[in-house]
Amino acid sequence: MRLWMRTLLWVLLLRVWLPWTDCSRRPKAQPFDAAARRPRLTPSLTLPLKLPLKLLVTPPLPPAATPAVDAYIGLGANLGDATATVLAAVQALDGLPHTRLVAVSALVASAPVDAAGPDYINAVAHVRTALAPLPLLAALQALETAAGRQRPYHHAPRTLDLDLLLHGTTVCQGPVLTLPHPRLHLRRFVLWPLAELAPQLQLPGLGPVQHLLPRVADQTVWRWRG
Repeated sequence: MRLWMRTLLWVLLLRVWLPWTDCSRRPKAQPFDAAARRPRLTPSLTLPLKLPLKLLVTPPLPPAATPAVDAYIGLGANLGDATATVLAAVQALDGLPHTRLVAVSALVASAPVDAAGPDYINAVAHVRTALAPLPLLAALQALETAAGRQRPYHHAPRTLDLDLLLHGTTVCQGPVLTLPHPRLHLRRFVLWPLAELAPQLQLPGLGPVQHLLPRVADQTVWRWRG
């Protein structure tokens, strides 16, 4: 490869990587306890989940730093057996490297936002993880791919959607990841399950989750009993 082409490639790589730097930083936290793997679940869900769909993370993940943080992940699906897919994804989160499931909300249902298609099944999971934001995002995207997620167009229906909502107190903005999730405070199907899991939670830069929930009270979201 010619020298100018090699130099251009490195410049492009640096331009992509540098905006992620802040998302790679982590706040101070307690050491990760790999032995503590018993999740605290709401009464609506229990582990282990015996479901036909099994999701695995195949790409190798980088080693994690020692400190662990609390992260919150939004789950959703509206194609195929959406309920089974979301429940299987909950189980898969507990199997991610350097990560354990702490709690998961009850399932809720909602109509697609700015899109057509079947209703979504949604939930929010609380995990304790020693993965930095970007490796955790990569693991979530690998689970989406394993579930058959495709992106033919913006707001397309989804076999599985996993959004990294919060990663400790990290606040960052980049081409691939923004924390907190940029639409977290605008979606009742996210705030309601999140408030159920952590009613006293303070969202970095946004305020208490309980103060945000009334602002989206006009959005139709209902408890899923399917």
